[in-house]
Amino acid sequence: MDSTLSKAEIIDGIKNMPDEFTLDELIDRFIFIEKVKKGLKSAEEGKLTSHEEVKNMVSKWAK
Repeated sequence: MDSTLSKAEIIDGIKNMPDEFTLDELIDRFIFIEKVKKGLKSAEEGKLTSHEEVKNMVSKWAK
């Protein structure tokens, strides 16, 4: 899966940051944006886990 961000996404990400921020905060923001893009692409491709499937997985982990 493509893990690139466009220049426009980078610029928008920086514009949405406060006036002062750490490099770690900036990196965290871009990692978040990339993960959201991957999730949306997966959803568009029908690669989803139903609520019922998640409940079953969690109940197995809790044992």
